[in-house]
Amino acid sequence: WLKEVSLARVSAAPSLPRALCRAAEAKAKMTGAGNHVIPNVHFRKVNGMMHGRMNRVMMRTWFDQAARKKRRSQNRKAKAARLAPRPAAGLLRPAVRPPTQRYSMRLRLGRGFTLEELKEAKIPAKLAPTIGISVDHRRRNRCTESLQANVNRLKLYRSKLLIFPKKSGKKGVKKGDTPKSELQNVAQNTLKEIIPVERPALRVKARAITSEEKEASAYKKMKKARTDKKYEGAKRKKAEGQKDDK
Repeated sequence: WLKEVSLARVSAAPSLPRALCRAAEAKAKMTGAGNHVIPNVHFRKVNGMMHGRMNRVMMRTWFDQAARKKRRSQNRKAKAARLAPRPAAGLLRPAVRPPTQRYSMRLRLGRGFTLEELKEAKIPAKLAPTIGISVDHRRRNRCTESLQANVNRLKLYRSKLLIFPKKSGKKGVKKGDTPKSELQNVAQNTLKEIIPVERPALRVKARAITSEEKEASAYKKMKKARTDKKYEGAKRKKAEGQKDDK
């Protein structure tokens, strides 16, 4: 009887260490061989079961995406019908470059045309808002290229502009209004920019450097421009003094 018990004990004892060995082997596979941190993977944190507004109870849904798209389309059509025959986009706006070096290569619509641009295009600043042109008295023109581009934009708009009389009848027609014969079946402008902004191609093809470009120095040009600006007043004063002496 004692022999049977002892044999049973001997046969049952090694089963526990084997289980531990298997667990150790499984752990080694998960973390690799060596002394590592015990894995504590948060498998229960399924998408959304976090704290705050990402909690599954507070998660935002977007089941009305198709309905919102339809509503936006209907609102655009209603606005266009309300503004007809005027452009659906509202007022004409200039093409400007965003500030800072990071975004200055882009072209976008600005708030309004400067007083200088309106003057070059021969459009009075008070008349501009009444014919669908936005005015911004705070913006300044920093270069001739942007000034000329917006002046051309204004001239193109003015050439295509049709002005409807405010009232019906002969008394309602004012100077500058479009003749009645040209106002039949006028299509509404539904473009976002009214007149599309011409954006230059950013990619430039590789070419050989010319001899003129090799000889030219941007540094020397900039330095001379700074020097001329610095001594402009002194040179003018000297020239005026010489005239007085004569």
